[in-house]
Amino acid sequence: MRPAIPAVVAPTGDARLDRDAFIAAHTAVAAPALVPEIRLHLATEITPLWEATEAALARAGLPPPYWAFAWPGSQALARFLLDDPARVAGRRVLDFAAGSGLAAIAALKAGAAAAEANDIDAWAAAAQRRNAALNGVALDISAADRVGMDLGPVDLVLAGDVCYERPMAARIMPWLAGFAAAGGTVLLADPGRAYLPADASLVELARYAVPTTRELEDRDERVTRILRLTG
Repeated sequence: MRPAIPAVVAPTGDARLDRDAFIAAHTAVAAPALVPEIRLHLATEITPLWEATEAALARAGLPPPYWAFAWPGSQALARFLLDDPARVAGRRVLDFAAGSGLAAIAALKAGAAAAEANDIDAWAAAAQRRNAALNGVALDISAADRVGMDLGPVDLVLAGDVCYERPMAARIMPWLAGFAAAGGTVLLADPGRAYLPADASLVELARYAVPTTRELEDRDERVTRILRLTG
């Protein structure tokens, strides 16, 4: 049986400070396998968050800590931008469903004019603030539901591993396609999830074998494609 994490979340006081304290206590600073240039607060084999079951998280009042893992999609996007900074230099970037904020941080390190990490999970926002500070970048952070919204001055949307559920894919893909059709750039990173629409207009730009773990996936690596959505 996996041990439960201590129920130490935000009992009183400033919720942001409580989240910060929890993240500091229950993660370790580590570099994702594919992106050693960037450090993040991550759940690792030495942290209690890694071993927590879903039931234990629920008892502690925590949503699933997606922000505490460097998922294959975000790692592949980060690697792609760092290796080809011309793709992002001088551009205004939205990292959609950003989790840890890895792709947005990589965009800034590659020369983006601005980058927003957007995730509706307030815990993700807290992790993103800490991760941005770790890497010395000025990251814009938003917990708004941006789906269906006009993105204003954004030039480039990064979407890592967003087609893992049918309702999610059905909701976001028309919005992203509309942004691409209007002249924006959308880069998807797909590690072979089931609900990437087969009829989407996609151009493959790169692929990576991303090391993963059996704690999160059903295999030891995920081949992850970087795809440009053409509208």
